[in-house]
Amino acid sequence: MIVGAGIAGLVAAVELSARGLPVTVVERAATPGGKLRELDVGGARIDAGPTVLTQRAVFDAVFSAGGSTLERELTLTPAAVLARHAWGPEARLDLHADVERSAAAIGEFAGARDAREFRDFTARAQRVYAALEAPFLHASTPRLTALIRHAGARGLPTLAAITPFRPLWGALGAHFRHPLLRQLYARYATYCGSSPFAAPATLMLIAHVEQSGVWLVEGGMYRLARALEALALQNGAEFRYRSCARDLGLRHGRIERVVLTDAEPLRARHVIVASDLVGAAGGALGPALAALVPRVAPARRSLSALTFALRANAAGFPLARHTVFFSGDYRAEFDDLFRRRTLPRAPTVYVCAQDRDSAGGGAPATERLLVIVNAPPNGDTHSYSHAEVEPCASEVSRLLRHAGLALGTAASVTTTPRDFERLFPRTGGALYGAATHGWRASFRRQGAVGPIPGLYFAGGSAHPGPGLPMAALSGRHAAAAVLAASASTQPSRRAATPGGTSTPSARTVSMRSR
Repeated sequence: MIVGAGIAGLVAAVELSARGLPVTVVERAATPGGKLRELDVGGARIDAGPTVLTQRAVFDAVFSAGGSTLERELTLTPAAVLARHAWGPEARLDLHADVERSAAAIGEFAGARDAREFRDFTARAQRVYAALEAPFLHASTPRLTALIRHAGARGLPTLAAITPFRPLWGALGAHFRHPLLRQLYARYATYCGSSPFAAPATLMLIAHVEQSGVWLVEGGMYRLARALEALALQNGAEFRYRSCARDLGLRHGRIERVVLTDAEPLRARHVIVASDLVGAAGGALGPALAALVPRVAPARRSLSALTFALRANAAGFPLARHTVFFSGDYRAEFDDLFRRRTLPRAPTVYVCAQDRDSAGGGAPATERLLVIVNAPPNGDTHSYSHAEVEPCASEVSRLLRHAGLALGTAASVTTTPRDFERLFPRTGGALYGAATHGWRASFRRQGAVGPIPGLYFAGGSAHPGPGLPMAALSGRHAAAAVLAASASTQPSRRAATPGGTSTPSARTVSMRSR
């Protein structure tokens, strides 16, 4: 059984059902995707979760394991422009998929010395990723000892060179003397809901991940969730939506069943908890599981978000598919978020223009925009009333106008940390599990195998961490652990039947025509 139909749960369902194991996925929401979600805004469907697809090879492997291909299920286009960045009306910088085009753009923006620094940084980010990919990201459990063993004596200098003990902000200062470039690359800490002033320098590997390829999904990012769901259904998995796991039933120290709020308990020998572990530790899935998951104190939660999904007319500033408008004081912004625990008085603003290509072409008169501001993870203690949100929303509008972007809004939906707390209970609205602050943070993450037989973990708050490809990897880790355990206890498995369907219950999604 899998608890949670986010990306990790969907990937685990694909992998296990394709290998012939009976799979039931229970999900409290009405649809799959978890944090990969979409909203209806004035009759238009707008992606309201992750907006960037990287590490395509991870998803190629998942669809292959499920008996299909990524190309058969989705249409992907490589992004030529990774993102556009703006600091006011004059300072703009595009980063490109081609390293030399980015170096040339940085040279024009800041000078030849900064272009050389960018090349050096790009090479270093690649080395960091290479050092961590096999022994850490692709390991089922994060352990420093395993990382050191894998490196061996010859590899220890390489491990030292990735500077896990230094904050990202400080390490970036050694590469970029231009303050705006330092701010640009410091933003990668927010990809895992963290502060660049506290996150380890190893997060510079995210720069390499993006440089290796960003992909646009035709029809929207949410189609990825639906494609994974459809593939799991073809292979016989069952999905029970609007069905919430209330507790685990244990007997003799191992899992016997999962207790649901709306139906009879389901017997299960293997359970993958593909739900937010911050919430699980807080009791969102019952006291039995809460006792097995280390609690994450509110001060250690990752960031939440304040989002505005819009149908709007955009004029003035030339938006790309992904555009970042930076605040004037980055340190003050993160002091507000992590020390004062308030919405930032001067926020950095990300805008995803979902009808445009990567360089900004193809926009209709009224287009779909997702506007995101980092927010503190205190949706369980703050109401986020209009009076609390309005000053930040006004500052967002002021920042965009200052850069030259005029928005005429036709329809909008606002989501606050309070709303994210309702979607993901007992998290405060934190979107990435625990914040990755300090070198120990990554090694505190729960691995795929739980502390009792039959219990496994996956998702953005488990190892190897947040982001769609990382969540997918964690789903693969959990599925592999279940398969290994099943192989040791079962003499044989039924064969996978590509294209087959399960018999739907009243709460089971029916197979859609494709």
